[in-house]
Amino acid sequence: MARFDRLTVLNEMLRSGLVPVFYNADLEVAKEVLTAVAGGGSRILEFTNRGDRAWQVFSDLAAWAAEAHPEMILGVGSVIDMPTAALYVNSGANFVVGPVLNAEIGRLCNRRHIAYSPGCGSASEISEAEELGVEIVKVFPGSQVGGPKFVKSVLGPMPWVRIMPTGGVDATAESVNGWIQAGAACLGMGSRLIRKEWVAAEQYGRVRDNVEHVLKLIQKARRG
Repeated sequence: MARFDRLTVLNEMLRSGLVPVFYNADLEVAKEVLTAVAGGGSRILEFTNRGDRAWQVFSDLAAWAAEAHPEMILGVGSVIDMPTAALYVNSGANFVVGPVLNAEIGRLCNRRHIAYSPGCGSASEISEAEELGVEIVKVFPGSQVGGPKFVKSVLGPMPWVRIMPTGGVDATAESVNGWIQAGAACLGMGSRLIRKEWVAAEQYGRVRDNVEHVLKLIQKARRG
């Protein structure tokens, strides 16, 4: 069951501007990554539903984090169907993210007051997501659907939309500035933030430092 209500989750996403994304099948590695992300200043972490029995790793990670890092808001990503979403919500997911829009997931999350960010690639999909109660829409894959120009174009006629681009967001000032100044509400970042080679080499300090670095870039970009 979620430890954080939907408003707390959404406000933290908007406040920090960053949703770190990762997956690892090893629980002990996942603990180290979560600790590094927390050390870098992020309260948000998205664990993707990628490998076999990923939900078991997530469930154990969520239980551990509740004791070791009670401030951390752990959610699940790469969810495309309602039964999988329900499994993760009942395992402690505080938010659900997906590469596609699924109305059944939207209704489930509304019933449980869980934040849902589906992947959308057009203004029509974004509008449909908002009809389902979505507050922060994931634009995916960010670079392929048009990059920062897409975000800016959508916000022209729909200035109320809160967009989280994922895919094509780099841990550089140029990339962060481009997305934030185009109007992105927050940024989803995976392997370009939590690099696989750092995790494989157990260089968790580099993950921590990169999270801290990107958070500073976001704040600087927001100041203009």
